[in-house]
Amino acid sequence: MQQLKYYERQVIESKLRSGQSHRDIAWSLGRDRRVIDREVERNKPPDRPYDARVAERLAEQREANRHRPKLEKRTSRVLRQYVIDRLRENLSPEQIVGMLREQPPLELKSVSLCHETVYQFIYAGDGRFEGLFKHLRRGRKKRQRRWARKLRKTPVPERISIHERPAEVWFKTTVGHWESDTVEGKRTTKANLSVQYERKLMLARLHKVADKTAEETEQALRKTIDSLPLPLFKTITFDNGGEGANHTHLRDGYGLQTFFCDAYASWQKGGVENLNGLIRQYIPKNTDISQLTDRQIYDIQEALNNRPRKSLNYLTPNQALAREVGH
Repeated sequence: MQQLKYYERQVIESKLRSGQSHRDIAWSLGRDRRVIDREVERNKPPDRPYDARVAERLAEQREANRHRPKLEKRTSRVLRQYVIDRLRENLSPEQIVGMLREQPPLELKSVSLCHETVYQFIYAGDGRFEGLFKHLRRGRKKRQRRWARKLRKTPVPERISIHERPAEVWFKTTVGHWESDTVEGKRTTKANLSVQYERKLMLARLHKVADKTAEETEQALRKTIDSLPLPLFKTITFDNGGEGANHTHLRDGYGLQTFFCDAYASWQKGGVENLNGLIRQYIPKNTDISQLTDRQIYDIQEALNNRPRKSLNYLTPNQALAREVGH
């Protein structure tokens, strides 16, 4: 709809002061009466008569604000502060949007937001002056294309292909299906992080290992199994690295089924690969993992397990685990 001109607002001011009705003013300007109703309702200051100059200024401000991104509008100050506070708590844009939808604060009920709007605010909007990118998982100054990590193909005895995994694992209909991987530390040291991830509960277990040998990985997996009820362990999926070479010990000792991804197909165990990316927020590349204490690694593990997850309807993995085991 075409905006009113300043001279039209002057006419409206003059005729209102002379006591004419909105219908008469609309007829004299060749406008619909509802245009005059809307103009007076929007641009008349509270408890003051309609003023053409004030109305013109308010209309210009509203028009300028209309084209601004949602988180940069004057009317979105509470929403913007909510997003900034949650980002500083290291929540992702998707988690923020999900919590706003499922558990909104009183002052933001019925307010909607898209996670892409949050990313635009961080990288292209006013949020770039706040340094908010540092609170994202990867902490990148610029948004970049993701590149898949190439995995080395290593012979593994009695290897069973991932394509033979039961359908319940693929579709996450039951718990007890784990993925295992290794997060590397500083190249000049051998210490790494053995990472285990439960697909349905999105639960993480982290253990420091002295190196990437099969023996160290086996011990880390045994610690993971001992930390939870045994019925929560049915299958484990590995990549093609030599870390999984002792899988038969776990298979025979705990009655687990073990499976292996195709070569260079890390996406086939995408849950633990994504978890590795989240871990990098706490343990950047080239970190000397040998200098981290077991307590520090446990704190990182629980920070991940106490984060709301979209796939769990914004429950945390620990809350999902408590529901599963009944306490």
